[in-house]
Amino acid sequence: MKVLYKYMLKSFLGPLALTLAIALFVFLMQFVFVYIDDLVGKGLSFRIIGKLLLFVTLTLVPLALPLAILLASIMTFGNLAENHELACMKAAGLSLPKIMGPLIALIIFISVGAFVFSNNVLPWVNLKKDALLYDIRIAKPALNIQQEIFYNGINGYSIRIGRKDQDQETIHEVMIYDHTDPDNAHQEGGDFKVILAKWGKMKMSADQRYLVLNLYDGNVYQEMVDNASYRMTHPLTLNNFKEQTVYLDLSNFRFSRTNEDLFKSNYEMLNIKQLKSTADSMSEVFANTKTQFYNDFTRTYFDKIHLKPNKLIDESSLPSQSKINIMEAAINNTHNALQFIQGNSDSQNSTNEDILKRKIEIHKKFSFAVACFLLFFIGAPFGAIIRKGGLGMPVVVSSLFFILFYILTIIGVKSAMQETMTIPEGLWLPTAVLLPLGAFFTYKASMDSALFEREAYAGFFIKLFRRKTSA
Repeated sequence: MKVLYKYMLKSFLGPLALTLAIALFVFLMQFVFVYIDDLVGKGLSFRIIGKLLLFVTLTLVPLALPLAILLASIMTFGNLAENHELACMKAAGLSLPKIMGPLIALIIFISVGAFVFSNNVLPWVNLKKDALLYDIRIAKPALNIQQEIFYNGINGYSIRIGRKDQDQETIHEVMIYDHTDPDNAHQEGGDFKVILAKWGKMKMSADQRYLVLNLYDGNVYQEMVDNASYRMTHPLTLNNFKEQTVYLDLSNFRFSRTNEDLFKSNYEMLNIKQLKSTADSMSEVFANTKTQFYNDFTRTYFDKIHLKPNKLIDESSLPSQSKINIMEAAINNTHNALQFIQGNSDSQNSTNEDILKRKIEIHKKFSFAVACFLLFFIGAPFGAIIRKGGLGMPVVVSSLFFILFYILTIIGVKSAMQETMTIPEGLWLPTAVLLPLGAFFTYKASMDSALFEREAYAGFFIKLFRRKTSA
């Protein structure tokens, strides 16, 4: 039996590793295609991009692992059935549950590990990934000054280069508009300092903090905004130079990290204990807010409607202007009441949505582990029934089952968020639908049912046709 168990584990672990790697790669490529514009052109190091892709890959495990288990189980038992190994095992007196025994133990271990990963590792990974992705998305594009185009990416400067030599350092026909003089920042009327040079050299400083321009054969035009007749005559000074060095500060291009504490309150960064604690606290605040809203609205608006005047006033005796004033006051009061209701309604809806997300996330951590177990019991017997291994039929079948599982998950989560279903009903909807399917396939595989063989259905219809003709 030990030899059989080792053989079953070896037959399953290989396809599982392969399918998990393929699934993670496909989902990772989808992420890259979505965020490609935020990643390229910003001068990010391979270390930063590698860290981001690693964090993203780990966050994709809850999506890829159930699919990999489903596909690997279909492939494993499809191969065993196709090569008649499953039939030999059954002929030796082994039942299908006993053949599946070592893999069931492995799947239980994987499911428990999936829950531990989802509860303890995934929140930390989500924190790291979201913080790093936020920093990358707000980072400015890398410095790239093109020929004959004004470049305004450096704060306080507008730069135009006529042409570059092939070394990408030698530049010609340089024009720099300098807007950095703090004494002239309040003035209006255009550029106060312009630098023109026939040619120069452009390079980065050793610490990458400055763009250093060594300019040659040029002029500096400086407007004299402090002159009393500036607005009338616009005087300026002109200085010629043979060589001049200009340092342009690139600190705004540097990739910097945001404090991760800003992201820690997000529900995806919390474990079950933290989710329960924050959900309970928010529910208590939500209940108090509703009570406070009712009291404030009643006191501010509703009670005014029931105020009884000390003396009845004949409407016909009121002047026209007084009637207009009363109507305007009533309209304003109604408008203010509606705004008060709308503002509180938006606030309460937002709080309620945050509470629901936390409660849903708790169930997601358990449903992820159960999905791994459930999809194995769909894939293994289904592979034994269809008797096809490899990456052909199993990929098609597993894709259909996974799409069904994914659609049911989305429907359940949205229904729970819209409160058309309770949270347990919505989050466990895929399990409720697929569990009977897994039990049915397991039963049929144990009974060696020819569920997907054309001959079986052809024989059934032939017998049915013969009965009708004989009658």
